[in-house]
Amino acid sequence: MTKARLFRLSVVLGSVFMILLIIVYWDNVGTAHFYLHTSFSRPHAPGTPLTAARDEDRKDLLDMDEFLETLLSSGLRQNGPLSRKMEQAPLQGSTRPVLGNLEENVRGYDWSTRVARVSLDQETLQAERRRTLREFCANSSFAFPAKERSFDDIPNYELNHLIVDDRHGIIYCYVPKVACTNWKRVMIVLSESLLDQGVPYRDPLDIPREHVHNSSTHLTFNKFWRRYGKFSRHLMKIKLKKYTKFLFVRDPFVRLISAFRSKFELENEEFYRRFAIPMLKLYSNHTNLPTSVSEAFRAGLKVSFPDFIQYLLDPRTEKMAPFNEHWRQVYRLCHPCQIDYDFVGKLETLNEDADHLLQLLKVDRLLHFPPSYRNRTASSWEEDWFAKIPLARRQQLYKLYEADFVLFGYPKPENLLKD
Repeated sequence: MTKARLFRLSVVLGSVFMILLIIVYWDNVGTAHFYLHTSFSRPHAPGTPLTAARDEDRKDLLDMDEFLETLLSSGLRQNGPLSRKMEQAPLQGSTRPVLGNLEENVRGYDWSTRVARVSLDQETLQAERRRTLREFCANSSFAFPAKERSFDDIPNYELNHLIVDDRHGIIYCYVPKVACTNWKRVMIVLSESLLDQGVPYRDPLDIPREHVHNSSTHLTFNKFWRRYGKFSRHLMKIKLKKYTKFLFVRDPFVRLISAFRSKFELENEEFYRRFAIPMLKLYSNHTNLPTSVSEAFRAGLKVSFPDFIQYLLDPRTEKMAPFNEHWRQVYRLCHPCQIDYDFVGKLETLNEDADHLLQLLKVDRLLHFPPSYRNRTASSWEEDWFAKIPLARRQQLYKLYEADFVLFGYPKPENLLKD
């Protein structure tokens, strides 16, 4: 019995020692062997074909990750959280989405009215966007909440927007109201995380919307602790070094309008109960409100855009709970001063950026980014939407979202902020 216990103890200690060796190796020499799988990659050895180097890197990354996961799940099985896995069987989904419905149209609008289409070379454009981001993150005179914290200081629950595709070495930070439904569909196809009658989806538009936004469909950073326990944060950093990281953004004020339209101008039971009822009570002096959104709409009880803006500016709002993800600032969702993104896309140049990104990722032959809807809103949309918002509140709202304007190179809307 004593020998058996000693043997088990030696296996556990040996596994821990191997893990430490892997971590030390990855920290000290891993950078020399594992690179991004795109044109952002660091230089490979002379004469090595880029495609072959990417394939070798991807295989090494997956093998090492699999090896480490095996150690964590088997060698340390008696050590509690290290043995717990977040893996779930792929969801089954066979119902094709109904295209062209009202909700999809409103959610999918491309409000590209302020920033003109650019003809700059895509590489130059990306360099400018990344440089702007780095410069303002490093600028000590430009301050906003949580800017100075490190990646280790970010709570685990705030990393839930970082979707990982280990098959292709990609990390995508999704921002609601910035084509995230279709980018999530792309990530599902690439990672093969969702099956249709036992077969992975190949066409992003075949994936039903209800599965796209199901959190169990995606591997996100906040789930790492279940698989890796105390090693999770270190492995996140490894993937952030080796993988290609991207996000898509849009004009902050237009994003707010889009969020308001899809969540409060359409019948949405969840948002009616969680947000519309409190807004109507607080800012419109309604008392006996219907319990369902359909009854409220029939009675003409809808949240107004001024009510929504007042809700955002009300200091009581975030004392109750953080902003909902549909109107939370991008810097709070994606942490661009703690994560060095390789690609910054914009909704205003969605088609060009999407095509360029898929080419850089070498997946453009596997799929195409789904076509986006175009809205026909007049060029005066800003003035129309903000006409009933007092000037002082517009200025407050800009301060609330100023970091997103500045970090991602959106011009200050002077026409809204002056008499």
